[in-house]
Amino acid sequence: MKRIANALGKLCPGRTLYAVLLCATAAVVLPAQPLSTLHSFDLADGALPDAALVQGTDGDLYGTTTAGGAKAIHGGTVFKITPSGTLTVLYSFCSHIANYICADGEAPGALMLATDGNFYGTTNSGGFPCGPVAGCGTIFKMTPSGTLTTLYSFCSPTAQCPDGLAPNAALVQAADGNFYGTTSHGGAFGDGGTVFKITPTGTLATLYSFCSQTGCTDGATPVGPLVQDSNGDFYGTTVGGGTGEGVGGTVFKITPSGTLTTLYNFCSETNCLDGSEPFAGLVQAASGEFYGTTCLYGPHDSGTVFKITPSGALTTIYSFCSQGGCSDGENPLALIRAPQGDFYGTTAHGGANCSPYGCGTVFRITAAGKLTTLLAFCSQNACKGGTEPQAGLVQATSGDFYGTTYNGGASDACPKGCGTVFSLSLGLSPFVETLPISGQAGTTVRILGTGLTVATGVTFNGRPSMFEAISGSEIVTTVPAGASTGKVQVATPSGTLSSNVAFRVRP
Repeated sequence: MKRIANALGKLCPGRTLYAVLLCATAAVVLPAQPLSTLHSFDLADGALPDAALVQGTDGDLYGTTTAGGAKAIHGGTVFKITPSGTLTVLYSFCSHIANYICADGEAPGALMLATDGNFYGTTNSGGFPCGPVAGCGTIFKMTPSGTLTTLYSFCSPTAQCPDGLAPNAALVQAADGNFYGTTSHGGAFGDGGTVFKITPTGTLATLYSFCSQTGCTDGATPVGPLVQDSNGDFYGTTVGGGTGEGVGGTVFKITPSGTLTTLYNFCSETNCLDGSEPFAGLVQAASGEFYGTTCLYGPHDSGTVFKITPSGALTTIYSFCSQGGCSDGENPLALIRAPQGDFYGTTAHGGANCSPYGCGTVFRITAAGKLTTLLAFCSQNACKGGTEPQAGLVQATSGDFYGTTYNGGASDACPKGCGTVFSLSLGLSPFVETLPISGQAGTTVRILGTGLTVATGVTFNGRPSMFEAISGSEIVTTVPAGASTGKVQVATPSGTLSSNVAFRVRP
């Protein structure tokens, strides 16, 4: 049971190993930007990465591949890579095989860094056997050194999988310390997927099963991560179900107790001009509005960028393939928001190279919808620098961006290359990131950044706090009494570093 093929498939086309489904504002195209290929996978160290990277407390980047590794061609890996490109495989899945099933999971998805300094993630298959030749996916914890603990195997209660199966998205750690996520299939009503909560020790509770309404009008197949707002509610997307003419998916809100509200049904406009199949999750802007993408349709049939209010009013701010030859890209993936307020993302296809479909792009888009294409993949060396990204970017605290491509690279061990890790420097300023991003007075907070050993002061919205510099990339502090919601700042001899988002002080 593969990570995406079994969980509906990548709605943005371009996969070669697994079976997949094919899935107005003027744009600006900039000259080629300084992209550096940090690593080309060669199957032995992994292959076909399709999840975003995450920065660890040590300043290195951590990620996964859906295939390859030391144990099985289809197992996948967890790796870390330094900003300069030294890659270390931390774990190869299918290390524990029982009855021909990868008991430790296979085809891992995106990692998330938790407040305890460990990484948590999911595998799309493997684990407890829910069929004669496959598992239904797992949730795991991994230390930065690579020690893996399986916390939960899906479909373990009964063969009908009421707890869900095939998780795809990264987990999110909520203010209560628990993790929340989705499965793309299974659930109490057939195969619509679920929303779940799991404790750090592995106790799972299913909060909602999709397709509880006739015709799956409440949505089906959530494959993007959740995001929690300041009120504690979660927002997410489904790629199927809803009431639109093409059953094009939904945007939903769900409370921590499991009450779900459908905010928007895609394909509500004639010919799906509002887009269809929102594969990625949402990202919240400082204004409180959420931004996201649809993989398909829109005015030019190649996906859109949209914004949506917490109450469900949606506006399409950009439609891809609006430029000749789709030089602005096709099939957009997840967005991230940089500290200065603009959004950055990738497209799986399109761009100025690699006809007939294009090999993907990196773009910047403002909150108002002005898109700038920063680079097109496969622009040189027969795609040795990578092609067809299947995940969004991560911005490290240095200000630089990092990402992966699903195909391309220097290795010929895979038919179209085994994929790459790349970096992209756009000259943006460094910042610091807090873990968690909210807490009460007295809460322990990790501050991630660069050059922190020379820090001379830490403030929470101007309120000083005692701190300890653990390393050049990590400070440990506590929320001081009397602090209020606002940016965390770290003073250094060379200047002041501000947090990428405001730290919310809870009562």
